[in-house]
Amino acid sequence: MEGSSLRAVGWACTLPVDSEVKAARDWAREHLEARGWTSTAPETVDAVLLTVSELVTNAHRHAHSSAQLVMTCDDHSLHVSVHDKSGDLPVRREAGAESLGGRGMLLVDAVADTWETHLCAHGKTVSACFRGPDAAPDTPTTTRRP
Repeated sequence: MEGSSLRAVGWACTLPVDSEVKAARDWAREHLEARGWTSTAPETVDAVLLTVSELVTNAHRHAHSSAQLVMTCDDHSLHVSVHDKSGDLPVRREAGAESLGGRGMLLVDAVADTWETHLCAHGKTVSACFRGPDAAPDTPTTTRRP
């Protein structure tokens, strides 16, 4: 649009396979605190941190890969993206009541406003989008899901 501009800020880190997922959550929380989200949107922060945990865990456990975690934020939304070296797309599975795993993408699906996967030459990126504390309730988001 003429006369409009998009201002966004972003952060990135690499989490080796042997790193703890807690390091990813702590890193993400630090950036969300700096943006003021922990006081203005604590429920969204919880959803973002759960998503970070699940996506980084999937990169380490299923892709056997380091995870490149990127967060970008503008006035309306936050995008959390995790890239790994596997071309296998995430699968929403039915986990049994006694199963210790298998619910990661179901959780992401439940807490993110949207999420999607993009294959690329050296793996895939899974991205989740969350409305920011200043976004209008009817702010459009994409609804593509794998």
